[in-house]
Order: sequence, then structure tokens, then C-alpha cells
Amino acid sequence: MTTQDTNVFIEDAPMFSGVPQHAQFARMQHLMPCLLMEPSPHPMVFPDGDRITLPTTYSFEGDVRNTHALLGATYTSALLVLKEGRVCFEDYWLTGGRTTQWISMSVAKSVVSALVGIALEEGAIRSIDDAIDQYATDLKGSAYDGVRIKDVLQMSSGVLFSENYSDLASEIHRLGAAVSPGGSVDEFMVSLKRAHEPGTRCVYCSTDTQALGMLLAAATGRSLTEYTQEKLYTPLGMESPGYWLTDSQGRELAFMGLLMTARDFAKFGELYRKGGTWNGQQLVPAEYVKHSTRADGDHVQPGGPVVGDHVFGPGYGYQWWLPEGDNGDYSAIGVYNQYIYVDPKRNTVIVKLSANPAYGTTTREQDNKDLENIALLQAISRHVGG
Repeated sequence: MTTQDTNVFIEDAPMFSGVPQHAQFARMQHLMPCLLMEPSPHPMVFPDGDRITLPTTYSFEGDVRNTHALLGATYTSALLVLKEGRVCFEDYWLTGGRTTQWISMSVAKSVVSALVGIALEEGAIRSIDDAIDQYATDLKGSAYDGVRIKDVLQMSSGVLFSENYSDLASEIHRLGAAVSPGGSVDEFMVSLKRAHEPGTRCVYCSTDTQALGMLLAAATGRSLTEYTQEKLYTPLGMESPGYWLTDSQGRELAFMGLLMTARDFAKFGELYRKGGTWNGQQLVPAEYVKHSTRADGDHVQPGGPVVGDHVFGPGYGYQWWLPEGDNGDYSAIGVYNQYIYVDPKRNTVIVKLSANPAYGTTTREQDNKDLENIALLQAISRHVGG
């Protein structure tokens, strides 16, 4: 385990303050407690495909916008494009690099979802209709008591939680305090209250993913780090060391704390593009992948999910965002504009790692650029995939 003083990160570059974060995002394993995942003994290196240039423009909200202007404004540090598993574009800027482990933010949520699917297949979890506290017994008596695992996967737990990054009194900032030196995420989890009936509203809630991390540890008898290493990190042929950030008590930050390189993030996207298979082996059950990337209830359809104080356009699956339309694409999305975008119809996977300094300073799309980035990634996919 690697442990450093988190005050460096918190004091020098407080989150959601407008202060540039790209220096910190490239070295979080040196700024916070973390657990190591070893590179695979059989690393997989993506083959090269036909190289492309990026489309110079894309459309968003009825306007034609400049690709490189958005890449610059969002402090893009890595952009990797795969077509049928081959690298057709790869570039790094600022503090990014091929061997740089970048902070996932909420992209980690989709990885945690995959691990839940694996635990289901192995029988460690009997059903996603089970209550989550049947396994994670520390959650008994909390807002998660009796809540179905499926509702937690769909950010529909009913827990009172505001993911408003610009509101210092919101629960997401209270969760940030629990991550600080001496804090305990587990203690924070059991302090949460219920706001509404589970399974009725999709309200984005990072503690839902943290609860899934607790579920995995309890159900498998393994730490989240150990389970990720065994079930994904080694089989996918990850080339570089990876890390899970933890709190002061050693609990992994399942909701945001995964560090990997752009190429290793792309392997996870490629795994889903291929329906959960890898080298002829079914790592994540195909049916689980299918259900994870579909909105199967009214409350998770596009226009239903709520983030902070506003409705967010895409629909929601099992910890995956589902853009509007019938294209069948989906994306893992993290704050500051982190993406693993998957477009199965065009056989493309795109990783974008960023440090948009305006992110979270307001709740406005013009600052956060969540949807605008999706529009760009869709344009790149159409450009590459035809």
C-alpha cells in the first residue's frame, strides 16, 4: 500500500474551484492512500490500425463547433480512438502520456458494475433483486437497508444525496470530507437518510457505487482491489500498474478512485463492445452487459436521471450513461470530462481523459460540457466508423 499526504491535493488544488487539476490528476497515487494492481503477466498491446485525423468540427445544440477548441478548453490530456480493436488515433497533451495513470473519477462506476456482473455469474451474489444489506451487513439500519441491488445499480436507491459540485453544503462535498485524512467512508455511508421510495427515481448518487463496492467485498470475501486484479486487470492484459485510491481506513473509493492508463481504460471499453468476451473467454456475462447498457424503466429513460439540481439528458443503465437516440452507444462518464465511450454499431471505443478547470464551478452545461463532449465523441465515432 502506498500512502501520501492528501493535503497536497486538497490545499494546492481544491476540487471544483476553477483551479487547474491536470498536474494532480496524473499523479493521484502519490497524493492519496492507494492499493496497487500489478500489470498482467501477459500484457495485451493494441495493434495499429489505419491512422485518421480527427473531424475538424462537430454539431452541438444546433451550432457547428471546433473540435480542437473543445479539446483545449477541457484540458484534454489523452484521446485514444479504437476501430475494431485497432488504434487509429492516439495523442497526449499537458500531463498525459501513454504510461500515465489518470484518475477515473466516475468512470470507475462502470468498472464496479462489471464486477457485480461477474460476482453474479459466480454465485457470490445470488440475484440483483436481493437487498444489498443481505451481503453488506454494515449497511443494515442505513438508508440502504432493504434496497434492491438493481436499484442501487440504476442510481435509484432513494437515498438523500445531492451531487451538486458547486454547492459546498451538498452531500458530495460531505463525502469528500470523509475521504480526507482521518475520515471514514463507511461511517459516512451509514449516516445517510432516505429521500424517496427505491426504484422510483434516478438520482445520481456516488454513494450508490460505494455501496456496490461494499457489496462486492462482503460477497466475495476479497477487497475491491484484489477482485479487480483477478477478474479484470490480469485477464484483460493491462500493461501498466493500476491503483485504487482508498480512505484513511483502507476502504477503496469505488465511486471514483481507479487509476489506469488511457490504453488500459480502452481495454475495458473494448471488453464491453465485444459483449463481455476477451480472447474467447466470457469475462462479464453477455446478458449482464446487455442489461447494463439499456434503460429498462421509465425513471431511467433519457430525460429521467437527475444530477445535482438538474435533469441530465442521457438515460441510465447499470452504472453506464445512455445517450439519447437509438444508436445503441453508451459511455462511462466522470467529472472533469473523463469518458470511455462505446459505439458497438460502428465498432469504436474512445477514451478521453481531461481536467476541465471550469467543471463543477456551476451546474451549467456551458461550463461542465458533459453533453458537448458526448456530441464530439459521437462525431469522431461516425467519422471513424462510417
